[in-house]
Amino acid sequence: MVAIKQISLFVENKPRRMARVAKTLSNSGVNIRAMTIAEAGDFGVIRMVVDDPQKGYQVLHDEGFTVSETEVLAVEMKDIPGGLYEIVDSLGREGINIDYAYAFVTAKSERAMLIVRVDNLEGAKDVLTGVGIKLATKDELQKI
Repeated sequence: MVAIKQISLFVENKPRRMARVAKTLSNSGVNIRAMTIAEAGDFGVIRMVVDDPQKGYQVLHDEGFTVSETEVLAVEMKDIPGGLYEIVDSLGREGINIDYAYAFVTAKSERAMLIVRVDNLEGAKDVLTGVGIKLATKDELQKI
């Protein structure tokens, strides 16, 4: 399986909460590779891909955060109009639902990456690779 680990945190939506998360990871030498924050009233969900998910999970847990791990896919996306459409249309035609996604573009590797949580990881992997879309591994994400 090409799935990668994503760390999710449930935190109060207050000043300095994200700073505490970032400092905890920084002090432990864990690098954030991709991140999104979703607001839900008084609380928020921080989702991130880090270079060492086990260590990141452990240090955040030890610091008292409500943290979980989820498997997601890192999908190489063409950085052109229609790049996202190609991915989501391929998944949708096969009945695979996208729970959430976030993307980033890297200047260093000149690639766009889509981090996606779907309701069928194995099916999504088969669909995307079947139409020639590349899935990135944890090691490949480290090079970005």
